[in-house]
Amino acid sequence: MRFLKFVLAVILLPTVFFVLVQTGHILLTVLGHFQTAAAFVAGAAGYAILHYTVYDFSRPYVFMHEFTHALAAFLCGARVKDICVKRDSGYVKMDKTNVFIVLAPYFVPGYVLLTAFIYVVLGLFWNVTPYRSLFLGLLGFFMAFHFIQTFKTLFEADQPDLQLAGGKIFSVVMIVLANLVVLAIVLKGGFAEQVHLKSAAIAVVKDTVNLWRSLINYIYMWYARMA
Repeated sequence: MRFLKFVLAVILLPTVFFVLVQTGHILLTVLGHFQTAAAFVAGAAGYAILHYTVYDFSRPYVFMHEFTHALAAFLCGARVKDICVKRDSGYVKMDKTNVFIVLAPYFVPGYVLLTAFIYVVLGLFWNVTPYRSLFLGLLGFFMAFHFIQTFKTLFEADQPDLQLAGGKIFSVVMIVLANLVVLAIVLKGGFAEQVHLKSAAIAVVKDTVNLWRSLINYIYMWYARMA
């Protein structure tokens, strides 16, 4: 099973590259409308400055990390037996697990979802348009929180989650792919007029199919010459 996951990770590498390209285009498009994106950028920069100069927000991250494990387990029908949150570590005990449960905290930006949920719910009862800049600033702040903390967690310590999910290569490929997709979706939520997810998704599929078609044709022609 671990070998099959490794093969899947290798097969997905071209898709990861093309999703990276399309998400990069989306991000550049959003940043190109700087007046609209200023609050988002300011929020992201604000978190980065606070993280590296004032406080690293370890405990809030550990809390959300373990809570996301527990929520993913609940959604998958697993029973959560115990949750522990410390300053720099934590754990969740459950009666079963799977790839989604193990990797969810590495690509689900919990505080971003919570911020969006509160904004949408408040919008059902009040006019929240005057607070849109604040909302975008919080989105940027918590997206930076998610990416910086995820990078720190993955590369500053040996994470048993990666091995448990199917190996480091498989886990990293899936985490990178999922985070790129999540970033594109968040940007769509914050900047709907500038972001076109459908065309980006079509481009990813077309580019991936064309690359694999070209690669398979090349292998076939090489094999035919050798035979």
